[in-house]
Amino acid sequence: MRHFPVFLDTRGKSVVVSGAGETAVAKLRLLMRTEARIAVHGAEPAEEVVRWAAEGRIALTEAPLAEVGGDARLVYAANADPVEDARVAKLGREAGVLVNIVDDLTSDFITPAIVDRDPVTVAIGTEGAAPVLARKIKAEVEELLPSSLGLLARIGQSFRARVEALDSRARRAFWTRFYFERGPRAVAAGSEAVSETLETMLTEGVAATKGFVHLIGAGPGDPELLTMKARRLLHEADVVIHDRLVPAEILELARREARVIEVGKIAYGPSWKQEDINALLVREAGAGATVARLKGGDAVLFGRLDEEIEALEAAGIGYAIVPGITSASAAAATIGQSLTRRGRNASLRFLTAHDMNGFADHDWRDLAKPGATAAIYMGVKAAAFIRGRLLMHGAATATPVTCVENASRPDQRVIATTLIDLPEALAEACPTGPVMILLGLEPRAALAAAELNEFKEAL
Repeated sequence: MRHFPVFLDTRGKSVVVSGAGETAVAKLRLLMRTEARIAVHGAEPAEEVVRWAAEGRIALTEAPLAEVGGDARLVYAANADPVEDARVAKLGREAGVLVNIVDDLTSDFITPAIVDRDPVTVAIGTEGAAPVLARKIKAEVEELLPSSLGLLARIGQSFRARVEALDSRARRAFWTRFYFERGPRAVAAGSEAVSETLETMLTEGVAATKGFVHLIGAGPGDPELLTMKARRLLHEADVVIHDRLVPAEILELARREARVIEVGKIAYGPSWKQEDINALLVREAGAGATVARLKGGDAVLFGRLDEEIEALEAAGIGYAIVPGITSASAAAATIGQSLTRRGRNASLRFLTAHDMNGFADHDWRDLAKPGATAAIYMGVKAAAFIRGRLLMHGAATATPVTCVENASRPDQRVIATTLIDLPEALAEACPTGPVMILLGLEPRAALAAAELNEFKEAL
């Protein structure tokens, strides 16, 4: 780390900016958010600089910088002229003041990208190596932090001493609920409503620290496909209870202090019983913990969600459902296809082969029709059964089928085949990760090649 990040107190001090043109304008927009006195020196000032001076936000001297005063904390050389910037830098350093020459890494300090939620401030730096990356990170952080966070922080500060009487877990739960749940909802009604919300939360006593379960769809595996809400709740949880297929990259987003518990289910192998998972959720939340229950894909699709909800409701424990990106969507995106297409299929079936009794009862005749499309979860071991049922009901042997293993992950694999060859193709590929079977779809590249061949044959 070449540049050490610090937050400099500018209250009652001066910041000197040499240059009053466009180069200086961007720095001034940022500096005017501080409590510093801003002195700008430069001939032919930009229109914005003149306006800011007229509004009393800066002090403008329409002449080159002659000296650096003793109360100056920082000097910015923003003349867009290497000779003049070097002269100004010399003046600043002789006065013992830190100097920044705009876009020059020989500066004494650099100005980071800043997310401003005053009094909450996030500074992002890349040692000057990748300003574009810093801007991207800033945009992502801006999305994560509610615009109301600054107001909430200022109001919350006045209540801090009263909340300190709670134990550490209760304090964390209190502030989490205030800053990210109840506080933002109160902001719309004004600052008085926010204070009232805090007073109400303080009088709730034990109820304010009652456990809660977030039933979260963790997506198909790529951490970047987590929703922003899922990512935030995962970081705030005291306990993370997850399926076997939730990857380590997602679990690493949990707080370092959080307990992480795997409740894996392995097809045809040793697994946690659903009733034991239900009991674990009730036990942890009943003890006051905020629980993140991570389920692969979308929690509302083939995740046995209702059984866990019923157990929580029976125990009087609050819960919320956070939907995620289902593996079917990720698999279709991988092969460049949509799951529905005008003129091809107006409906889409989501099937799971995990329960063979229910699986056998599907309307196979309808699925065998030309253009029918289905996303089949957990269907590797049922591939021969799928083929037999569809062929029995008139499906074409050449019906395209695409199997996507580990959709969205770095080790994802696409197995493109036809209905007649489906079991053999899967046996040859020998997948070890979760597989999504897309009936009626083939990779866009393969489809384009086939259409090209048909066109050539027609000629």
